[in-house]
Amino acid sequence: MSQAVAEVRSTIDYLVPTSRVNRRFWAPGKELNTGVYAPYEVTLRNARLAGPFSLDAHGFCLARHRTDITEWDRNYGPETPYATQVREVVQRLTGADFVVPLGGMLRSSGQTGSNIQPPAAEAHVDFTQRSAERIAERLYRKARPDGPGYRRFLAFSLWRALSPPPQDMPLALCDGRSVRDDEGTHNTKIDVDEIPTGDALFAPVAGEEDMTAATIFHHSPDHRWWYFPDMSSEEVILIKFYDSDHSTAWRCPHTAFRDTSRPDANPRRSMEFRGIAYFPPG
Repeated sequence: MSQAVAEVRSTIDYLVPTSRVNRRFWAPGKELNTGVYAPYEVTLRNARLAGPFSLDAHGFCLARHRTDITEWDRNYGPETPYATQVREVVQRLTGADFVVPLGGMLRSSGQTGSNIQPPAAEAHVDFTQRSAERIAERLYRKARPDGPGYRRFLAFSLWRALSPPPQDMPLALCDGRSVRDDEGTHNTKIDVDEIPTGDALFAPVAGEEDMTAATIFHHSPDHRWWYFPDMSSEEVILIKFYDSDHSTAWRCPHTAFRDTSRPDANPRRSMEFRGIAYFPPG
């Protein structure tokens, strides 16, 4: 197997300043952004040669987790055995009082289908502040209608590679400390059976203002990018989408990137599982 290097040069897609109507249409096995993006050359540093990286200092961390799950296409629901494992791992890594799993998503650089999406293609965080706060409140009240509330919540993804190393499209992670609080533009997620075309992509959509939205970013030379090469089946990366405690690194932009430094790379297959972690009042 080829050896990972200390840093690689690749490109990451960022939103261009002139892009105005930013939507992500999502259909089974397909995604389409109406936003206009451009590739920017960046340096991605090997996180295994640095660190340690912590969730509150950087917005992401690496951890070990051995799982007996093999039927991944049956384990992306919030009531599945893997969801239970996600809950346990996130509670251990964060110290949260309880965790509500949202669901998972399989991604692959070499295969698509009704249950498999392509790797993410641009620098993003999966929620905006408004989306995260609304979802966190709704899920908490559903799970604990008589609960005492929470002083802090954390929207997250637990990411793991399912294909053997090296992977052709590793996960790029932006150090949360290198992202200004005022950065980011909303990108509304619109679920459809089929991706629309032409003018329909930009036509008014009823209730769009209340739909879940991600945060997408313009390029900044200050962004510091890292990645973990050669992810094994017993490793996971915990990523912050949004932390209500802004005294920490409260979000981590991320995306896939093409690693051309590994000629023997395998097509990447991965599972990401989202959820909300809550911390008790007091």
